[in-house]
Amino acid sequence: MANSVSGIFGIQDLQKKLGFTLLVIIIFRLGIHIPISGLDMTQLNRLFGAGGIMGFIDLFSGGALKRFSVFALGIIPYINASIIMQLLTFLYPKMKEMQQEEGESGRKQMQQYTRYLTLAIAVIQSVGITIGLRSVLLPGTNFFAFMFFSVIALTAGTTFVMWLGELISERGIGNGASIIIFVGIIGAMPSYIANTVTLIRGGIPLWNVGVLILVLFIVIIGIVIIQEAQRNIPVQYAKRVVGRKLYGGQSTYLPMRINQGGVIPIIFASSVLSVPIMIAGAMPALQSFSKYITYGSAFYNISFALLIFFFTFFYTAITFNPQELADNIKKYGGFILGVRPGKPTADYLDSVISRLTFVGATFLALISIVPMLAAGITHVTSFVGLGGTAMLIMVGVANDIIRQIETILISNKYEKLVR
Repeated sequence: MANSVSGIFGIQDLQKKLGFTLLVIIIFRLGIHIPISGLDMTQLNRLFGAGGIMGFIDLFSGGALKRFSVFALGIIPYINASIIMQLLTFLYPKMKEMQQEEGESGRKQMQQYTRYLTLAIAVIQSVGITIGLRSVLLPGTNFFAFMFFSVIALTAGTTFVMWLGELISERGIGNGASIIIFVGIIGAMPSYIANTVTLIRGGIPLWNVGVLILVLFIVIIGIVIIQEAQRNIPVQYAKRVVGRKLYGGQSTYLPMRINQGGVIPIIFASSVLSVPIMIAGAMPALQSFSKYITYGSAFYNISFALLIFFFTFFYTAITFNPQELADNIKKYGGFILGVRPGKPTADYLDSVISRLTFVGATFLALISIVPMLAAGITHVTSFVGLGGTAMLIMVGVANDIIRQIETILISNKYEKLVR
């Protein structure tokens, strides 16, 4: 570990990447403190201080939504647009051909479509958030003028954050969008700690806080284990003669990850559930019903778990094609030990991925619900926003950064060896 740390300071290219990433992070953190005027900040802080779904959404903006800054939407519209484009790529063969067969130009065109979709989503979300915060307008503020400037500012802020994320991906370390979400989650930690201290002073036993921290620690360990876990299926390639040379004959394996969907099923489930919660909270006629679907309620937890199962299987079915994989193995003269090539191989792969997906969906549902249940049992609600989604993103981004740094360190050692 010490050699790796010392190696970071000895590689100029790695220093530039880390320095550039840090600079962009500082710019992003400064931007969340530029508010859009027109709202009563006292009432706005009271609204987000109550926790619930609004606090959960604010977590991914790094506190920018609570301040109603120009970066209030954060990188979420870009994430949603990327997920939608990824799903469309698998649903429409022409888009898949554009991305795979046209090379770099096709990928750039798909990226441009993602940017346009991000702008459309940002405008829709800006209008929705502005209308939802109408009740906390300052007296005498013209709502339509406020809405006009708010939508422009929020959309421009999202575009700027999207650009910052792309800069990190090109010139920095890690995936830019994930880094920005990671920084937003980390930025909320001081407020969580301060709120926990307030609860302890208010009479919450210190033992309850320790139990909740232990549960969160166990969840993080589970995330690391499941994220790195995979099922290796042995594949044998037959020998074949091409000209005067003998090819093949080697044994390899086909890695199949337990959690194929990553954090995408949780994001989809959260987005679907947030719609009825916001509608019920905005309509007075549904106030009596809103208490049953609030964030953290029994109905919410059960619905959340079922939606996670649905989207996990749905996303895996879209992104994983066992028949295509079986055909590719057969095409290159390979076969799975004990399984005949062709349709039997496709059926075998389908049964394996179905069992792995069930385990992955169960894991995602548990890590999403357990922190909320632990917070309800211990009455330590200061960490309620730090659910399984946030921790899954934190662990994934941290592992990705470590892998990239290790790759650069290893490649630098090989370059020195060659020289």
